[in-house]
Amino acid sequence: MDLNDKVGDRPPPGDTEQEMESLGPHRITRREARYGKRGTGRTPQSKTIKQTTSEPKPVSPSVQHNLLYGEALYTVLHRMGCAEPEYIFDTGQLYDYLQKAFSMEPEEHEAILQHIEGLPPPIFCVKVTVKEAKGILGKDVSGFSDPYCMLGIENRANHRSRDNSPSHEKKQRQKAVVRNLIPEDQTHKTQVKVQTLSPVWNETFILEIENLEKAWFHMDMWDSDDVESVRAKLGEITDLHGLRRIFKDARKDKGQDDFLGNVVLRLGNLRCKEDCWYNLEPRTETYPERGQCHLQFLLTHKKRGTMLSKTPSYIVHRQLLQQFIRHEIKCHQAAGTMWDGEISPHGCTILYLHATQKDLSEFHQGLAQWLAYSKLYQSLEFSSSCLLHHITSIEYLWVQGRLQEEQKTELAESFESLLQYGVSVLRKYRIMFPLSASRSVEHLQGLLRVLIQMCKTKAFREMCSLAPSLQERVSDAIKAGTHEWFDMKRQHLQPMIQSQEDNLKSLLSLVTDIISDLQSCHKTWNKCFLNTVKLDIFSLTFLELEELVSQHLLSQLPSPNHSSQPPLSELLYQLYITLRELHKLHIYLPKRDVPLPLSGFHRWFVNSLPNWLLKAYTTAQERVQRAVQIDQLVPLSELQKHSASTVDLSTCFTQIGRTWQQLDWPDPEEAFMIMVKFTEDMCRIALSYCTMIKKRAEEISERGDAGQAANKLCLVVNNIEQLHLVVQSLPVNLDWEGLQRKTREVISTDQFKHTLYGQLEIAVRSLDHEIRSVVQALAQKLVAGIAKHLHSLAAASDSKDLSDCVIPLMRFLESELQYMNQNLVHENFNCLLSLLWSHILTVISSLSRHISSSPRYYKRLHVALKNLELCFHAEGCGLQTEDLHTPIFTNLEKELELCSSSTQKVIECYYQQRIQEQLETTSEKYGAVTVKASYLPSDQKLRVEILNAVNLLPRNSNGGSDPFVQLSLEPKHVFPAVEQRSTQIQKNEQNPLYDETFDFLVTSGQCEEPGACLLLAVFDYDTFLSNSLEGEAFLALADLPGLQRTELEGSDVMVNIPQRRLPLTHPKPGADRILDLLESRRSDKEAAMFVKLRKQRVRQCMKCEK
Repeated sequence: MDLNDKVGDRPPPGDTEQEMESLGPHRITRREARYGKRGTGRTPQSKTIKQTTSEPKPVSPSVQHNLLYGEALYTVLHRMGCAEPEYIFDTGQLYDYLQKAFSMEPEEHEAILQHIEGLPPPIFCVKVTVKEAKGILGKDVSGFSDPYCMLGIENRANHRSRDNSPSHEKKQRQKAVVRNLIPEDQTHKTQVKVQTLSPVWNETFILEIENLEKAWFHMDMWDSDDVESVRAKLGEITDLHGLRRIFKDARKDKGQDDFLGNVVLRLGNLRCKEDCWYNLEPRTETYPERGQCHLQFLLTHKKRGTMLSKTPSYIVHRQLLQQFIRHEIKCHQAAGTMWDGEISPHGCTILYLHATQKDLSEFHQGLAQWLAYSKLYQSLEFSSSCLLHHITSIEYLWVQGRLQEEQKTELAESFESLLQYGVSVLRKYRIMFPLSASRSVEHLQGLLRVLIQMCKTKAFREMCSLAPSLQERVSDAIKAGTHEWFDMKRQHLQPMIQSQEDNLKSLLSLVTDIISDLQSCHKTWNKCFLNTVKLDIFSLTFLELEELVSQHLLSQLPSPNHSSQPPLSELLYQLYITLRELHKLHIYLPKRDVPLPLSGFHRWFVNSLPNWLLKAYTTAQERVQRAVQIDQLVPLSELQKHSASTVDLSTCFTQIGRTWQQLDWPDPEEAFMIMVKFTEDMCRIALSYCTMIKKRAEEISERGDAGQAANKLCLVVNNIEQLHLVVQSLPVNLDWEGLQRKTREVISTDQFKHTLYGQLEIAVRSLDHEIRSVVQALAQKLVAGIAKHLHSLAAASDSKDLSDCVIPLMRFLESELQYMNQNLVHENFNCLLSLLWSHILTVISSLSRHISSSPRYYKRLHVALKNLELCFHAEGCGLQTEDLHTPIFTNLEKELELCSSSTQKVIECYYQQRIQEQLETTSEKYGAVTVKASYLPSDQKLRVEILNAVNLLPRNSNGGSDPFVQLSLEPKHVFPAVEQRSTQIQKNEQNPLYDETFDFLVTSGQCEEPGACLLLAVFDYDTFLSNSLEGEAFLALADLPGLQRTELEGSDVMVNIPQRRLPLTHPKPGADRILDLLESRRSDKEAAMFVKLRKQRVRQCMKCEK
């Protein structure tokens, strides 16, 4: 393309000068520099400028593209300043970057570059701002100065003098001053700051540069010295220094200013922008420390030769920025990454050069960046943090008066455009920010922050009207977007509907998508909007979607006549569950009194409810039947001793419970009836399972031996026990307490417990019965073997060792019980042990009632009982002690212990029994005898005093009685050397008084033996016939005074001994277990004599009573 016609014309100077509006206060003229007064100034506006009156012709995008490219090349070609670390200094690299950014072919690039190189170069300028100074010398009498600065550009020749050493150059620089080096019309002067050592000017000057390499910047600081009277100066003296200053002033010319210092810089060594404190250099070494001056430098252009120099600088800068942004995004997209908003160093360098050369202020740079980024954000994908940064920059630098009307309009339009775009994106946030894409949440939050920050800025509030507010706009957008999204989903599913079944499937899919959307909204999106625009979009979306779903479903649900069909019924159930899940999301809404659109949706499904309940029962029953049919009754593991069918059964119950939870029927009364139906069904399934599993065990056992049959029965017991636990946990798993609270207004507590808990109790009792029946069947298989071994033990020879007799029984039990323990759960094993223990006690009791003359017979039974007790207790792992020690066991143990004892021990037991009967006797039917008895430890004597007898029965024919008392110490084997003693006979006396004392020489040990007692037998004396027995009494010796280590001394013994009134008793004529036992020991003389004596007493009593 030939650019000579397009780019060759120089722009009118007025455009460039107009871009300098933001340079600062005022350019100082030569007149002002000389006289320190402000004049009209040499402003470019004062020149006569030839304005073009014709309207510019529009150019095509390609031409505009090439013009912009030429502007960028011109910027790089005529760059100023030295290298900077953060920017690229290599011109070739910058050309390469531009060629790529503008997608220029090498031929095009060379052609345009050649043309740009032929354009007139710009006028190089340095924009100097004298900010302030500090620490300067005080030249006045007062100790202060009246400083001002003179500055200008010196163009030095390349050659130097002969003495070109650095020290010589420094010396020359120190002595040189601006007024001597630079012509007066090229010299600039600041205002005079009166009486200060820290002057502040903030004055800006633009100095043209003829040759950047030869140009030196000079700035002198002077103390202005006006002519004053000596009297005035004397009035300002404050110290000796002031006095010396007066004398010095007297020697110099009147009105001559004092030199304060200077700054000399080579412009070629400056960067494009400099902002530094510079030391003021002296001309002499008198005062080397002369303070510092704060200067700002900006290397700029005037009268650029490009065509786009006619265009406002910030617009060209924005166009360059947009071009670089497109290039950066394109590069990142090719690499598969998202652009983070950072332009490469090459692009930053070109933008930096363009901004400085065109003297763009920070505000106008920020404006250009905002316009570029906000426009591209609406078409390209990059981080919104860039927008946030630039809108913050505009807010920080905002001054409305700095913008022209067209710039205000452009900025306002960018605000409105971005706001409309942002709201439209939020309207489609589900599509624009899918959760499947990474950083979607971050991008949405970024957009919301940009919109909020933009609406808060002063620029937006002054130039735009936010009515309605941002929150209202976003709310309306969310509502409208929700309606659009719902219609899109509904229309997407519409072509799939061919029948009622397809219609329900589409409704189910629609509600499922809505639930997913609301869950995402609650968990993710709502937080973004709440934290930024303070808007609860979940509530907005939920209410809108509930209303839309309610209206749509009412028009699409099938009629009640068709809802009972199995396929439709199943789909209706799924739809109900999904709607329940949707409606449950209302818990995240704020409290509201108005009912929600789906509050009574369960009424739409009332007619389908019976079909759902029946389906749940039949499905569970069929699954249980299949599980039992394939169950091989093998334990699941060593720890899980039930078979596989219980797992399926538990799963069925769990599924029914899940169905109950999913239904969550709102109506309390109907919910109670549903629970009653579920409970009834589960109890029926449990009982039918018991029948099926027992039948299955029988089928498998028919093909195996007895051991395998027992094994299968063990698993049956374990399965029913597992089922028992599942049924008992129904109140917890089905949350009956929660149901009771829910139905308390319509169902009474008694009705609730009677219906549900009563039903459950019946089922539990039935299961207990099933378990016990199967355990009893197991026990029956062991009972015969146990009874056989017990009978064999009882029939063993007396000469056989006791342990040898018990070993066969224990081996049998160890084998069988170990097998049962391995195949039964702990509870059922203990139940089996309880049954076997009851049977064992019954068998041993039956054997113990057999009368045997051999104590070893009973000893064998007793040893077997004790070993069986240890076996069944198993050190706490079997039956507990309280379960073993039943009343039958306790009596049997005593019986066997007695029967296996020696004759003497049995006799002792007999007397112990009679002593106990004596203590329990209160009736004096046969009279009573009063005695005092004690033991004298010092004398080892038992002293007995017979006081009297009362209410004796008449034994003589004349109606009287001749009683005497016979005293004997029993048992005889304990007191073998003690003879019996008798009182005097009291003739014809029924209440005889004796007052007789008897001493027996016995040891305390003898008295404390078991059964040791004093036998008092009252007889009626008969001269010719045998004496008649009135009665007998037994006094235990172990409790007598003197045997509890109580010393009784002297004559006080009988006084301190309490009297004891002992009722007389008769031995019972019926069977006595001890006497029968002794009588069975026919070969034992001691037993025979004892039995003979006691039976004689019995006959005497019987004779007397007749």
